[in-house]
Amino acid sequence: MSKLVIVESPPKAKTIKKFLGPGYEVMASMGHVRDLPENRLSVDVKNDFAPRYAIIKGKEELVEKLKAAAKNAECVYLAADPDREGEAISWHLAYILGLDIKDTNRVTFNEITKSGLDKGIANPRNIDINLVNSQQCRRILDRIVGYRLSPFVSQKIRRGLSAGRVQSVALRMICDREDEIRAFVPQEYWSIDAKLTAPGSKKSFPAEFYGNADGKIELTDKAQTDAILAELEGKPFTVTTMKKGTRKKTPAPPFITSTLQQEASRKLGFRSSRTMKIAQELYEGIEIGDTGAVGLITYMRTDSLRIADEARAAGNDYITKRWGDKYLPDKPHKFKQRANAQDAHEAIRPTMPDLEPEQAKPYLSADQYKLYKLVWERFIASLMAHCVHDTTNAEITCGDYIFKASGYTVHFEGYTALYESALEDKSGEATGALPKLEKDMELKAKSIDGTQHFTQPPARYTEDTLTRSLEENGVGRPSTYLAIVTTVLNREYVVREGKALRPTELGEQINKLIKERFPKIINVKFTAQMEKNLDQIEQGDKDWIETLHEFHDNFEKTLAEAKKAMEGITMKLPEEETEFICEKCGKRMVIKMGRYGKFIACPGYPECKNIKKIVNEIDADCPECGKKVVVKKSHRGRVFYGCSGYPECNFMSWNEPTKEKCPQCGKILFVRKGKVPKLACTAEGCGYERVMEEKSDT
Repeated sequence: MSKLVIVESPPKAKTIKKFLGPGYEVMASMGHVRDLPENRLSVDVKNDFAPRYAIIKGKEELVEKLKAAAKNAECVYLAADPDREGEAISWHLAYILGLDIKDTNRVTFNEITKSGLDKGIANPRNIDINLVNSQQCRRILDRIVGYRLSPFVSQKIRRGLSAGRVQSVALRMICDREDEIRAFVPQEYWSIDAKLTAPGSKKSFPAEFYGNADGKIELTDKAQTDAILAELEGKPFTVTTMKKGTRKKTPAPPFITSTLQQEASRKLGFRSSRTMKIAQELYEGIEIGDTGAVGLITYMRTDSLRIADEARAAGNDYITKRWGDKYLPDKPHKFKQRANAQDAHEAIRPTMPDLEPEQAKPYLSADQYKLYKLVWERFIASLMAHCVHDTTNAEITCGDYIFKASGYTVHFEGYTALYESALEDKSGEATGALPKLEKDMELKAKSIDGTQHFTQPPARYTEDTLTRSLEENGVGRPSTYLAIVTTVLNREYVVREGKALRPTELGEQINKLIKERFPKIINVKFTAQMEKNLDQIEQGDKDWIETLHEFHDNFEKTLAEAKKAMEGITMKLPEEETEFICEKCGKRMVIKMGRYGKFIACPGYPECKNIKKIVNEIDADCPECGKKVVVKKSHRGRVFYGCSGYPECNFMSWNEPTKEKCPQCGKILFVRKGKVPKLACTAEGCGYERVMEEKSDT
């Protein structure tokens, strides 16, 4: 009889099977197998919130296979991911398979490598019921809010809307930022900048106006600035003080989930969903030559900065061999963790620090290589010595006024020999060296200019800045950041404009309703406190049933008050006009939302019932008749491309047509998706194709 190991995904199962060998059978649960059914609340509120779990629809056959395998196994190891959700999946599996939760059958793998798997298998433990209860509490909280608040929002605004405990907080943050932008009043300010040259030097350097002996002077308008410029005219610039020193720059810490998403967005142009998908692939296992399938990075849902001693030692060995001992710090850097960080697993790092990105590149897709390189460089750099700058700061006087100039040169490159974070604050840094300056040296002014500026409104959130703000405010956890952002986008409460997140009219109306009626429940501080409560449940310091009672009683009272206050009141959404004129009554048609999505309708309903489908055209012509190509969906939801002239023209293709012509035969080229997307000619006998140029995912 073999030992059965149950993990969450088939790729992970395949990698683990290779390492564990013939004495083990490895199966995938495909995520959760049991959950709260979607068609009802499925929580017995009157009976201490007892959840009514059921096998997830469509997973009955898989569950039977798992039961049969468990029945014939020598023992069963529950090896779902090492977090709250993984612990809950293991608990549900134990129930379904009839396993004793007091048995030591729970194993976790922080990395999918031989040593990581051996360590996990050698240290089985009980299912952590505190971790399970924390997940159950979060799941039931979300279900109660979703199932009680969503109908209220739908009734007051529009059918089919949803509201959630955390998604509504994220929406509120985005809407609050939009309100700040609207309310912002630009303030005028000015600066005076001089370009100066030292004796014997032709190269100028910048000096910025500071003030006078009494302190800094804020320049607020043109008249004030022009008056000072007039006083400066024709007067000499003289060096009055010189300060030289050194400055140490510490490397950024290794990645946690939020910083990985932020850095991948800024350096690679990846959206959070793309980043986490690739990170999952790198964690679960990649075929690397003769080595076979191996996980290249540690678990990617973490907020801990901890590094295993053996990983640090391996990284230090690599640094010493490549750059020498001087590139190691005198003592390891200590990075400050957030107060609410969980320390269940390590920071995100390469599992094999000596596997350079270029060595792994032949076995990785373009995206996998980019993300592995980012993780690898960040980790190695975090172990390296400081970067040391030689700095120079000068005060320069002109008449009664003071200018300041600064610069630096790199004395020792340290970690910057490999990597610099896109998130490092470089504002206000003057790069390069100042010329050789001495006290009382007279300088020549090449130019002195006054420049008008206006203060800028706060920027809209992007995915990465919203994730950072959620993290800083204690809202959500590494496993939920992506889901939070994805939900508000998918619900069309928020849209992307470039990288920026802008609330829609619908999103703002929902936020207005929730903010007015549930101000104490759906807000940042309350949600952050609830996250702390969940952490305390996880640590065994708080009872999950009591937590649910505390929340539910207050929530139900607030909901009842909201219903009473808004009895008979509905909120009208502004309608989005289109360019189409109703051919029946002449009114400009508007976009409406129905049971099956958006459509175009006459605003004169019910007198005029004219409606049209919304057609999503692409910038390509039908290769058969020349009319526009439109995006369509099959009855199973698969996207395909068809002619807008249907049924007169029957053209359709699973591949997206383009405007580009084949250089060999002149026919239209199509996008052929795959691991490496290509432009290809589908004309019989042609065979032309080429790899598509990559674009940033913005």
